[in-house]
Amino acid sequence: MSGTHAGKAAILGGGIGGLTAANALVRFGWHVDVFERAEGLPPTGTALGLWPEALASLGVAGLGGEAEKRGVLQTSGWFLRWDGRPIARLENLRRPAVLLSRPPLLELLSAGLPDGTVHFGHPAAAAPDLSGYDVVVGADGIGSATRDALFGPRFRPVYTGFTAWRGWVDGRAASLSESWGPNALFGITPRDGDLTNWFAAVRAPADSTGGVPDLRERYREWHPAVLDVLDRLDPPAVLHHDLYQSPPLPSYVRGKVALIGDAAHAMAPNLGRGACEAIVDASALAVLLRDHSVTEALHRYDRARRHRTQRLVRASRMLAGVATATRFATARNAAIRATSRFA
Repeated sequence: MSGTHAGKAAILGGGIGGLTAANALVRFGWHVDVFERAEGLPPTGTALGLWPEALASLGVAGLGGEAEKRGVLQTSGWFLRWDGRPIARLENLRRPAVLLSRPPLLELLSAGLPDGTVHFGHPAAAAPDLSGYDVVVGADGIGSATRDALFGPRFRPVYTGFTAWRGWVDGRAASLSESWGPNALFGITPRDGDLTNWFAAVRAPADSTGGVPDLRERYREWHPAVLDVLDRLDPPAVLHHDLYQSPPLPSYVRGKVALIGDAAHAMAPNLGRGACEAIVDASALAVLLRDHSVTEALHRYDRARRHRTQRLVRASRMLAGVATATRFATARNAAIRATSRFA
C-alpha cells in the first residue's frame, strides 16, 4: 500500500455498479460525476440475489446492513423437476443471499450520494474526451459504448441460445425454487413488498417471439406452482429479452478507463451473480484507487477481477445447459443431490 489517494472520477452509467463505485469513491474523498442517460431511477424491476461478497462490498461503500433490512433473507430452497418432483433441497445455507428488487437497491445507492453527483438525462461523452478526470469508470451495461470505444465491436456480447421472461405477482412465495425441464427452466422466489418474483428461460433462436401466450403454451404441462404463477401474471408487466454473455476481453482496463459490471462481463443469470459481481467490481476498484496511484490501481483491478469474472461467465452458461439438458437427467439429479449436502 502506498498511502491514501483521491482524485476526480467520471462514472459512465448510473446502474448498480456505477452507483456502488460512486458511493465508495465519495466515501474515500474522491470527487465523482455519474453520467446516466435515463431521466431518473427505474420505478420497476425484478428481484436480485445479493450474495455475501456483494453485501460485504456494499459495506465498503458505506451501505452495510441496509440491503438486508430492505430485502428478504433466503436460507433455503428447492431444485425441482418440471413435474414438481424434488431434485434436491438446499437448507440452512451457511452463506445465505438477500433477495431485493432493483428499484429499492438503486434508491439505496442513490440516497447515499451528495446532491448533484448523478447527472440524469446526460449521456456521457466518449471516454477519450473526458480529459479532466483522473479515472473513468465504464459502467454502461451490456451495450457499453465505452467497451466499444476501447476494444471495438468484436467484443460485444453474444447470444447464449436462451430467451427469458421475468416478472412478479402479488403475494410472497413461501420459498425459493427452480424447476428444470428439457430445454427450459422456471424459477420462483419471494421478494420485498410481499410479492413473488418469477423468471423463465427457454432454448430458442435469437429474436424469437416473446408473447405471454407463447410463454404459457411452453409451460402448460409443468407442475401446479408454475401454472399458478402463469395464471396470475399481468401481461403488460412481463419483461422478455434474449440472454447474452460477453466474450473474454483481453483486459478490463485501457489507459485511465476501467470497465465494471456487464460492460466487462455480461453473463447468463443462472448463477445469480450478475449484479453481485458489478457491486464487487465497484468496491474493489474504489479500494484500489484509494490505496494506490491510478495506474497501479487499474493494473491491480484487472488482475484481481478479470479472470474470476470470466470464469463465472463460463460457469453460468454451463449451468444453463445442465439445468435444461435433454439427456442424462437422472445422473444430473443424483449429482445435484450429492452436491447440495455441502452447500
